Amino acid sequence: MTDAALIDGKARAAELRARVGAAVADLEERHGTVPGLAVVQLGDDPASSVYVNSKNRLAAECGIRSLGFHGSGDTGEAELLAEIDRLNGDDDVDGILVQLPLPDHIDAGRVLERIDPVKDVDGFHPVNVGLLVTGGEAPVPCTPLGCLLMLREQLGDMSGKTAVIVGRSNIVGKPMAALLTREHCTVTVAHSRTRDLPAVCRGADILVAAVGRPEMIRGDWIGPGATVIDVGINRIAAPERGPDRTRLVGDVAFDEARTVAGAITPVPGGVGPMTIACLLRNTLEAACRRRGRSMPEL
Repeated sequence: MTDAALIDGKARAAELRARVGAAVADLEERHGTVPGLAVVQLGDDPASSVYVNSKNRLAAECGIRSLGFHGSGDTGEAELLAEIDRLNGDDDVDGILVQLPLPDHIDAGRVLERIDPVKDVDGFHPVNVGLLVTGGEAPVPCTPLGCLLMLREQLGDMSGKTAVIVGRSNIVGKPMAALLTREHCTVTVAHSRTRDLPAVCRGADILVAAVGRPEMIRGDWIGPGATVIDVGINRIAAPERGPDRTRLVGDVAFDEARTVAGAITPVPGGVGPMTIACLLRNTLEAACRRRGRSMPEL
């Protein structure tokens, strides 16, 4: 059997960003509207700062105005909530994203619930979660949306396929299950307490790994020809590269899996780039929704 086809998230994200950029330019030319994205960050965690800078740079490339708030790690919850209220009331802001994790002294749930659901481009507000589950129109969390778009492009109609999601987080696992249910898949959400997890995974036509454990899913857990979406991003030691060197791996043992699967996302270069591209897509959609305009087909 030949190696699995690689699902190139980096290339697909670039294509999506280009379409978003064209739609943003058209929105500005026709209606004088420039979508605005506000990213709220507390502290100077290096990984968060790299991610926020990347979001701001790519937003600018698409013609989206970058706004936001960067507070210290000592910023109090009351001050942060007041800033969210200000952004909710700012007509130039179409999307608000709070960079997680927040400092321990702040209740992240309370902060996320304070965001106007219409401006919740991360899709984490309880109102939007409820709309997603019940089939309503609402922002979809960016990582699951990116996974879905790649699956649609790779597989087309997914009706009747068996989908297994390993991981039941509110950020990926649960919304992914709702999205694949909408696609008429038969969905199983598996987790650490699932009996005979390898056998459950082997029964999947579509396997989404979002458990947060490096290379947990082995090649013999995957059914021949399955499509594998690896959401995991884990940094592990790489002594073969030298002292104190590391490398990124997913939740799937890639070298083993690619000899069995029909198609697979790499790490890095798979789901990650699509997450940011979908954030920009959601910002465009929020700008259109707030002004009563139709979202262009992307």
